[in-house]
Amino acid sequence: MTYRIVIEKKALKFLASVSKRDYLKLQEHINELAEDPHPFGSIKLQGSTNIYRHRFGNYRILYTVESDQLIVYIIEIGNRKDIYR
Repeated sequence: MTYRIVIEKKALKFLASVSKRDYLKLQEHINELAEDPHPFGSIKLQGSTNIYRHRFGNYRILYTVESDQLIVYIIEIGNRKDIYR
């Protein structure tokens, strides 16, 4: 069962600003979320109802999952020091 990925404008803007190598790695992690939206290491953020974090090196991918519609919304992607501000 494959989920559809929807990437918000803010996340797309960040993807456009990273190096090609990091872009390809981030894209690989995003595609993995389509196969399994709750992979090992994915953590639900405290104080939120449905926001999860997936870690990749110094980058974080924040996303929500709508299991009934099979959609993963990528809310934000950023460096670990800036993402939670």
